[in-house]
Formats: sequence, C-alpha cells, structure tokens
Amino acid sequence: MSPEITLALIVILPVVLLLGLRVNATLVFLSLCLGDVLVQFVASDANDFIGLLSSSNAHTGFANGNNNLKLILLLLPVVLTTIFMIRTVRGHTRLLLNVLPAAGVGLLGGLLVVPLLPPGLAHNIVASNLWSQAQKAQDLIVGGSALVCLLVLWLQRPKTGHDEGKRGKKHKG
Repeated sequence: MSPEITLALIVILPVVLLLGLRVNATLVFLSLCLGDVLVQFVASDANDFIGLLSSSNAHTGFANGNNNLKLILLLLPVVLTTIFMIRTVRGHTRLLLNVLPAAGVGLLGGLLVVPLLPPGLAHNIVASNLWSQAQKAQDLIVGGSALVCLLVLWLQRPKTGHDEGKRGKKHKG
C-alpha cells in the first residue's frame, strides 16, 4: 500500500468512526491531547519500570517496544473516551457540528501516530510528499483544531431555561 493511502487511512478512519458511532469528537480531541501529554511525561518512566520487570528486554531490542508503549499511552485515552461516549451526539445539527472536531482528531492523530509506527512504515510515510505538506501545515492543524474544538465545546453547553430562576424561589402562599 502506498504511503499516501496509508496516511489517508490514518486520518480518515477516526473521522468515520467518530461520526458513525456518534461520539463527541471534541472530547476525543481532548483525550488525544491528554495522550500526547502522557507520551511526553510518562512514557520514559513507564519504559524504565517495564525494563525493571523484564530482564529480557535488553536482549530483545526494547527500543521498538518504547514506541509501542508510546502508541498505547497516546491512544488509550482516545479509545476509552470513544467507547464511553458512543451515541452521545444526538440530532443532525450536532452531528454536522461534530464533523470539524472529528477532522481535527484525524489530522492531529495522524501527526502524532506516524512517528510512533514501526520504522519501515513510518519512514515510507515520512518520506512522502503528503507528509511533508502535513508537517508544513501542522501549526494550522493543531491551532485550528483546538480553536474549533473549544468553540464546539462552548456551543454544546446545556441551555438554561427561563424557569431556571423560579427553582430556587419558594412560593408564598
């Protein structure tokens, strides 16, 4: 499979899943950001801990296992959020509003996942022209997706009804 098709699948598959399962993509985007924080701050210590538990890691080339661990730390919050948030987007308007955050999840996910893939596959994708274009646009992808997700999150806050003020008042009678 060509690297461009592989990269396209990495980006499009989350979008299709989130929209098909009616998952709130904004929360998945935030989970992906959390996964990246885990990769940055926890992966090294987790790798050391796993190395202590298994003495055979030194002989089996655990450097690739480190990328596997990073991939798990990156995607575990995303997978769990997706599972727990299935069918939380109701109505056609909210589903349409969910398209942009879902695209943000796919694009940011692609930028974060590709470097953690097995070396041969990652090298093929990174060497492609499409990856080069994605890297040039990464600031726009991250910033634009974050802004869109925040706007969608703010738009999804619960509506307060006009009866809200009457709840706290006691009727005199």
